Amino acid sequence: MTLLQKVPGVEVVEVRTKDELESVAGLIIPGGESTTMALVAERWGLIPELRSFAKAGKPVWGTCAGMIFLAEGAEGQKEGGQTLLGGLDITVSRNFFGAQINSFETRLPAPECVKSHGSTDDFRAVFIRAPAVLAAGPGVEVLAEYALTPEERAKHGRDKVIVGVRKGVLMATAFHPELTTDIRWHQAFVDMVRKHTGEAGLPPKAPPALYENLGRLPNRPPDMPIYGQEFLKREDL
Repeated sequence: MTLLQKVPGVEVVEVRTKDELESVAGLIIPGGESTTMALVAERWGLIPELRSFAKAGKPVWGTCAGMIFLAEGAEGQKEGGQTLLGGLDITVSRNFFGAQINSFETRLPAPECVKSHGSTDDFRAVFIRAPAVLAAGPGVEVLAEYALTPEERAKHGRDKVIVGVRKGVLMATAFHPELTTDIRWHQAFVDMVRKHTGEAGLPPKAPPALYENLGRLPNRPPDMPIYGQEFLKREDL
């Protein structure tokens, strides 16, 4: 994620192999298609390695499809189901907000771990064919909630849904902070990684030499111009 490169002292590594996974102190599982991600991870034998990574107490952040991947249970799965990494005691609805055409953005109140890095008391949340948390178990910290519109309340029979959670070293968001210029969610995750490495006394390993040939820097523009200047102005304050 390009926004991570703006956080001082952070080195970004694309993880595709067991060796690359072992080289990092924290992992971000991005948005995408969760069923496809699971199939690819299974094909390359990474499911056990990913589960071991989280069980070892290394921080993991899942965004959108990554949130589904980290959930213990998911509704609305494709026929035949899909493999979940689990670890977060949450139940998610895979496409709670509908199809791609129903994608939207809004502003939500920022949790303390985000507000502690300054700027506004809210943040810009971009939802793309997004999931939502229907239930969270004991000990799961709710970081963000979305109040449903009247139409959504009538459809789902509830007033709000959870869209950001954290428990221990696992964090998940239904929205995409990487599609904005606000780096505070990334800073909050880096805080989790630094806290873990400090407590465990484990210096991050150097990436394997092979990474120099495999890795590539993302070439996406620093922000998506399609999302309206009104939101950008507030972030630039």
